Amino acid sequence: MVDGPDFRILGPVGVWHHECQLRPTNAQQRTLLAMFLLTPGTVVSFDHLVTGLWGESPPASARNAVQGHVSRLRKLLTGLPEVGLVTAGQGYRLDVDPQLVDLHRFRTLAERARDSPPAEAGELLGAALALWRGPVFVDVAGDWLPATVAPALEEERLRACEHQAEVELGLGRHVDVVARLSTLAARYPLRESLLALLMTALHLSGRRCDALTLFRDTRQRFVDELGIEPGQQLQRLHRRLLDQEPPTTAPLDRLPAAEGCPRQLPADVAYFTGRERQLAMLDALLPQDSGVVTTGLILVSGGAGVGKTALTVHWAHRVAHLFPDGQLFLDLRGFHPTGSVMSPAEALSRLLSALRVPAPRLPADVAGQADLFRTIVADKRLLLVLDNARDADQVRPLLPGATGCLVLVNSRQQMPGLVAAHGAHPLTLDRPSPQEAWELLSARIGERRLAAEPAAGEEIITRCGRLPLALAVVAARAVTNPDFPLAALAAELCGCRGGLDAFANGDASTDVRSVFSWSYGALGEEAARLFRLLGLHPGPEISVSAAASLADRPVGRTRPLLGELTRIRLLNEHAPGRYAFHDLLRAYATELVHTVDPAEVRRAALRRFLDHCLHTARRADLLLEPNRDPVPLTAPAPGADLLEFDGPARAAAWFAEERGVLLAAVEHAAAERFSGHAWQLAWVIKPVLSRQGHWHDQLVVLRVAVAAADDCGDRAAQAELRRYLASTYDRLGRYPDAHRQYQQALDLHLESGNRTGQAHVQLDVARLLDRQQRNHHALRHAQLALDLYRQVGHRIGQARSLSGLGWEHAQLGELDQALARCQEALALLQEIGDRHGEAESWDSVGYIHHQRGDHRRAIECYRRCIDLLGDFGDRFVRALSTTHLGESLLASGDPDGADEAWRSALRILDDLDHPGADRLSDRIGRLLARPVPAHRATGSSRTPTERAPVGR
Repeated sequence: MVDGPDFRILGPVGVWHHECQLRPTNAQQRTLLAMFLLTPGTVVSFDHLVTGLWGESPPASARNAVQGHVSRLRKLLTGLPEVGLVTAGQGYRLDVDPQLVDLHRFRTLAERARDSPPAEAGELLGAALALWRGPVFVDVAGDWLPATVAPALEEERLRACEHQAEVELGLGRHVDVVARLSTLAARYPLRESLLALLMTALHLSGRRCDALTLFRDTRQRFVDELGIEPGQQLQRLHRRLLDQEPPTTAPLDRLPAAEGCPRQLPADVAYFTGRERQLAMLDALLPQDSGVVTTGLILVSGGAGVGKTALTVHWAHRVAHLFPDGQLFLDLRGFHPTGSVMSPAEALSRLLSALRVPAPRLPADVAGQADLFRTIVADKRLLLVLDNARDADQVRPLLPGATGCLVLVNSRQQMPGLVAAHGAHPLTLDRPSPQEAWELLSARIGERRLAAEPAAGEEIITRCGRLPLALAVVAARAVTNPDFPLAALAAELCGCRGGLDAFANGDASTDVRSVFSWSYGALGEEAARLFRLLGLHPGPEISVSAAASLADRPVGRTRPLLGELTRIRLLNEHAPGRYAFHDLLRAYATELVHTVDPAEVRRAALRRFLDHCLHTARRADLLLEPNRDPVPLTAPAPGADLLEFDGPARAAAWFAEERGVLLAAVEHAAAERFSGHAWQLAWVIKPVLSRQGHWHDQLVVLRVAVAAADDCGDRAAQAELRRYLASTYDRLGRYPDAHRQYQQALDLHLESGNRTGQAHVQLDVARLLDRQQRNHHALRHAQLALDLYRQVGHRIGQARSLSGLGWEHAQLGELDQALARCQEALALLQEIGDRHGEAESWDSVGYIHHQRGDHRRAIECYRRCIDLLGDFGDRFVRALSTTHLGESLLASGDPDGADEAWRSALRILDDLDHPGADRLSDRIGRLLARPVPAHRATGSSRTPTERAPVGR
């Protein structure tokens, strides 16, 4: 029994206090709580939390969303003794006793068991394993925790199970071990340490034949699935059983190094100097004798050019003798001039080739290759150096499972996932000290030459910011020009100032202009011009089409220029056709364009970029919303590259790919006084943001758009954008704000006599009232909308108003009227060809049939709705209709079908951070736990907030 609150992540994530569950209210909060509980008392950075929730594709509103979830977690934890969630540095810290967290209690018990007598060790391990209440991280949001941390925690559990088995074998509990390990072996049929223990337990239980059969079956599986024989441990145990020798679970002596084992380390750095403190830290991670290395993973991280590769290669040579089975080296090309990052598949193929695995025996998939790699190195003492790693996802498949292997990774990334999930020992490498920088320069250009011009040497070191890469470049220039005085080189550095004043702050050690300017100076004229103009791009990514628009050049001419920038590492192509700046390089380009290019050139380039965004987005929007009321747009400027799309799917994919750019473009347009572009672009992208559930992003850009429309004095735009802003408040549950904006929009339309605009507002107000369960009022407003639409002959509006009226009649129990209205709507929508509106109407018809108890027809309607949504990318409506489908499947006696439908919907709602996700999650657990008689109406547990939108 825990004395105090009980924090759990080994199973369902949550907090228990006084035997009451204080479970966080949604999956996102459970994700954050789990991340805090992994390292209690340690600051978890904001960026790390964002990665945990959204991986590599966070929404623009990520910061606000994280802050909101943390705020709700604080409320949950309020009142718990000696527990606090505090803001610290660039993140948050959960102050809690680690022994109140089940994971850390588990680790403490397992550690104590290692040094305890057998009987006590058995009790400790039993208590530790009892803390596991189910699979970890099945109830959290995002893929990061399940994909990165869960496998490492499962490995800890398996090791504890194996230790428990060893202890119980020593205590003579052979039969108990057989029963327990048989289940585990079925789940992990290639885990040799587990199989060795099970074979031993079978033999000691008098089941020698079963033990031999297990080996035979295991060997066959290894040959069939991996193309190799089992490892030495299993083979030796098999021979002992054949010879009827008593088996042992003691560690086996390791084999001597194999003949021809790999020796892949590159040559040691010729002029390596300094770094004594870092070398000592690395040495401290190894055992002081020549025993087996137990430290599995070391991560050296630091900025570009600080000397990570030099340090890791130099230290690897120092310790190579401790790894008689070989040393492997891979340049993973994570940050490479070509932008060609080595895939895990290519990396594993190279590693297995170095270990003499014939190419025809390589498994086809990455998972199979990783399994084979771990199997081959299980009994080896290898050093694996992974140079220039991109991220944890690239490294993770390359990690051996054996403790005798050491992996040394260097990267520009800190990779907290490797630290949290795999116990990596982090070492952050910064710039060398002034003395070390002097020694580095002295070693490269000669001590006598440097001593002859000490002031120039100091100036060079200062101007290079003690960055080893920059120092090496200057030293190479000095060595290849032995007659150049060092003072001349120092003066050259001083004269190559190109911007970035914000990073100087009177401290020349942070002035990186000189290093950047040498690369910039090597560019051709056209590439240099493009580099400068890219500084006008608001980010976060740059497409080829956007770059062509900025440069006023054809796409075919722009691609080679981008390639030139990429090769010289002024730009990174992180995905085909997608480019990004390093932040400092972006600042450098921005300062250059404002220094070199006149204001009229800059404004014309920005206009072309905004036209590219606006008109390409409108073309995509027309494929997804072909029946949308048009708004006159600013004509595109010559030179703006406008994309074409071959269908709704490609249009939706482009919106998803460019979302961050489009959001930034709206704000940038407003800031640069392109007010018309700002409100028009926000108007264009509003439907797709809504369909994809990016309501917080939608709120940000619509606020900017309303201000921009006000600045333009465009009353029609003001009205339409206020209506959109109101619908966003509605979606976010801010009903008073929604009512206020709708009233302002309606007043503007009444003032101008725009009856179509008035009808749009009335229909949207009906939806808002429906969410507030004010169905009689909603019915009245939907009828007002229908009347107005009929007056102006707006057929789409009439159809959607009829669908809305049908829904409200259904909510009031007037099912005959409801069905008649919805059928009218469907006929009109099908005639017009509005597939999206038709889909929503089929959802309403399905609801009506469900209420009547005709679940078969309801299921047909919901499936028709989902099929019609097709390529529109409307995740929210898809989630709702799939939820409704599950209700009807459950009511028709198909709980398995309901479970599948609800889980599909739950994944979408979780990704949208929608509060309905928690209600649906509870229903999955609650309703499927009890039988529902076939063909019995269950009623609808939907609330108005779960209704698919009836408005536009």
